Amino acid sequence: MSAAAKPPRPPVRKRTAARLAAVQALYQIELAGVPADTVVDEFLAHRLAPDAPREEPDFGEADRALFADLTRGAAAQRDALDRAIAAALSPDWPLARLDAVLRAILRVGAYELTHRRDVPPEIAINEYIDIAHAFFAEKEPGLVNGVLDRMAHDLRPEEMGRSRGGEAAR
Repeated sequence: MSAAAKPPRPPVRKRTAARLAAVQALYQIELAGVPADTVVDEFLAHRLAPDAPREEPDFGEADRALFADLTRGAAAQRDALDRAIAAALSPDWPLARLDAVLRAILRVGAYELTHRRDVPPEIAINEYIDIAHAFFAEKEPGLVNGVLDRMAHDLRPEEMGRSRGGEAAR
């Protein structure tokens, strides 16, 4: 391999790609002020279509149904999600102070923890930490971890207890 050639990137898993696309769609919804259905339709037709040109970010073959559910659900539940996220943040870091991309990551992650019981909370948390790493190099991934972990312990304590060891893990 020549020095200029890049090794091929590993393929993105379908559900991971759906989560990343949902974060970007929610970001677009917030910044452009357009309805969720408009953005979902645009993503499905142009960015997530099987024959869509591969651009950065390359969503690969995203789970289109998961993408639509996460995006529409997080947009529809935004006020309730924002209250739950704000309760998990420290008082000196209100939600409005966070970067718009970080808010989108937290909203989609919070929606998945709240409404997608088919996904183990640890999986969801790790996915959104990885997405945060794709956008941020500082403390933001740790903030995503802390907020979503706190929410998961409040929302799904029985599942979170099983993975922590002790009596619940047996």
